[in-house]
Amino acid sequence: MGEREREDANRAAVLRLWGLFDAGAFEAAGELLDDEFVCEWPQSRERIRGRDNYVAVNARYPGRWRIAVRRVVAACDTVVTEAALINADDPAARATAVSFFEVRDGRILRQTDYWPEPYEAPTWRAKWVETMERE
Repeated sequence: MGEREREDANRAAVLRLWGLFDAGAFEAAGELLDDEFVCEWPQSRERIRGRDNYVAVNARYPGRWRIAVRRVVAACDTVVTEAALINADDPAARATAVSFFEVRDGRILRQTDYWPEPYEAPTWRAKWVETMERE
């Protein structure tokens, strides 16, 4: 398999993972993970080791979250996504996830998620910027 084909396969695996999460099919999503899978959430200093733990955490996460992938970048064995998440039970509850995936032999080996929090822009720079709508 050439580099381009490998990148396409890696991108497809990550998009399938997000699609299965969006559908609430966590067990099926677990099938995309390598036996040595590790997920890290640096902001809360948590590490989820293993497919079963990852599936359990996500299946029990409060609320029913819908996921829309906004952007995907794939290079070699790395895929990066930006995803919008909306709690279907409380549409005012929204989040953005920036995720880095390492993929090996078509299976997701490692995932690192960052959950940036929105904040109000400082007024001192208002004359140089424009306000974006929140998604």
